[in-house]
Amino acid sequence: MFQLRCTVRDCCQILEPRENSLFCSNGHHFDQAKGGYWNLLQPQDRRSRNPGDVEEAVLARHRWLERGHAQGLIDTLQPWVADSRGTATGSDCRTLDLGCGEGSFASALFPDDIDSYCGIDLSKKAIKLASRSTPAATWVLANADRILPAPDRSVQRVVSLFGRRPISEIKRVMAPAGYALIALPGEEDLIELRQRVQKAGHRRSRWELVVEEMAAAELDCVDRKNWTQTIELDPPAIQDALAMTYRAVRHSQQSQLDTLTAMNVTFAADLMLFRHRS
Repeated sequence: MFQLRCTVRDCCQILEPRENSLFCSNGHHFDQAKGGYWNLLQPQDRRSRNPGDVEEAVLARHRWLERGHAQGLIDTLQPWVADSRGTATGSDCRTLDLGCGEGSFASALFPDDIDSYCGIDLSKKAIKLASRSTPAATWVLANADRILPAPDRSVQRVVSLFGRRPISEIKRVMAPAGYALIALPGEEDLIELRQRVQKAGHRRSRWELVVEEMAAAELDCVDRKNWTQTIELDPPAIQDALAMTYRAVRHSQQSQLDTLTAMNVTFAADLMLFRHRS
């Protein structure tokens, strides 16, 4: 199991497993949920009664990945995953996935290290799906925008695939020779749908800003790639593409979407690999 630490405010002690619970030396404990995940969410971490992605977005992403549309992205990331495994001492290569969603990337990218993989998400629906599909991994309901539930300098791979990026916490948990793998939507991502449905085809590149922010924390970009793929989508897949990428369609735009038949849509991502500054 991935080693976790207590999320109670100002505690941060290591959590030790005991039967179906986790205990820290300060007496805090967490029971494992029936679904197999750990709920480490604290009251101050909640911004609503149902935090995290709405169920529509979670299920849309799940259907999307089941169709195999992300295989090109997975293939592009594989060499980095393989290289980063060489930073581990012994056979334990710990991976912390921030905003893991329903967990499909875990088994696709890290099958050889699933016992030392931990996925964190704020959506209970997503974590339940993830725990059900890959029970050998560690799944945590927590707010990755705040304190990450991992000990200092203990993680060989910190992963954020279109998810959260708490830079100071990423730096804290990364092992000295570890990597941080970050993916952002590229400037061409869903450009056809944005032009057609939302009447907004603005191209915005964000990777340069992320590189600057990480560099300020002495985490340097050592490699970068751009992944682009064009896929013909039918109307249900178009609905899912919009739902899973937080570009929900307003009521006024629904009529535009209803008229769409199959169309070619571009998917793009900026991929960055970071290491501690020497």
